[in-house]
Amino acid sequence: MSAAARSPIRKPPVRHTLKGRILPGFRLSLGFTLAYLGLLILIPLAGIFFKSSSLGWDHFVAGAFDPRAFASYKVTLRASFIGASINVVFGLITAWVLVRYPFPGKRVVDALVDLPFALPTAVAGIALTTLYASNGWVGSWFASGSFPGDLFTPGGLIGRLFPPDSWIGASITPDGLKIAYTELGIIVALTFIGLPFVVRTVQPILEDLSGEIEEAAASLGATRGQTFTRVIFPELLPSLLTGFALAFARAVGEFGSVVFIAGNMPMKTEISPLLIIIKLEQYDYAGATAIAAVMLVASFVLLLGINLIQWWSSRFYDNR
Repeated sequence: MSAAARSPIRKPPVRHTLKGRILPGFRLSLGFTLAYLGLLILIPLAGIFFKSSSLGWDHFVAGAFDPRAFASYKVTLRASFIGASINVVFGLITAWVLVRYPFPGKRVVDALVDLPFALPTAVAGIALTTLYASNGWVGSWFASGSFPGDLFTPGGLIGRLFPPDSWIGASITPDGLKIAYTELGIIVALTFIGLPFVVRTVQPILEDLSGEIEEAAASLGATRGQTFTRVIFPELLPSLLTGFALAFARAVGEFGSVVFIAGNMPMKTEISPLLIIIKLEQYDYAGATAIAAVMLVASFVLLLGINLIQWWSSRFYDNR
């Protein structure tokens, strides 16, 4: 039998034409996409800008940057930044444990990471308030000042490090640390809802990162710290930045889990989404629209930052 007869017959690759595609053509699909995005996203957002432009510059500035609104921006952005920063550290540790170590109940822990995604925000807010209130299971430990050396009292180590007007110094009382109904409680809530963003962003990168790289670094004489800072951390940096940006953007617009634990004191623990609701209840539609426009611009900036980070991340991994 000749070689030509023994060789299998190869069929030419199937080329998908426009007529053979399951979905409609490009023009029709694009039309449906633009119509869908326009009705659900673009038109409502454009309505906010249109309503804001009709207020006039003076009325817009008076509604969007009055002392109460400006204080809510500070609380919202500061608490969101601190919460996202905390999640970068502990989210990395959580993802590292889930990827690198086998232990009993690992699947349960991995599923619990996604709990803030599935849990209604109002339920999360009530649960956190009950837990961290001065008479709650966790909050009572801090509020009673029972820590060694009165750590969380004005004369303790934490009290001396943070001035009374700081975000944590304002939570310190003569008896101990008060978490609920302070800005510290807001940070706890925003940390709770932002953790999955960091873990789920870093976890796939850790799974793709081979352990042979660490062994090679150790064989060349690198210590554990040098291996992490010079080999592992540069690989994780793009995903950590993406997770931080996602957690920060999520925290800026959070309402349900914060409104219960914040205490909602004007100029102190009042977040911007809550202030919008308050102004709507007071029929101050101009003020609510002005604050909403500022928050919308902030969201656009955050979205642009996330896209830039993801673009840089894709180029970073493609050029490895």
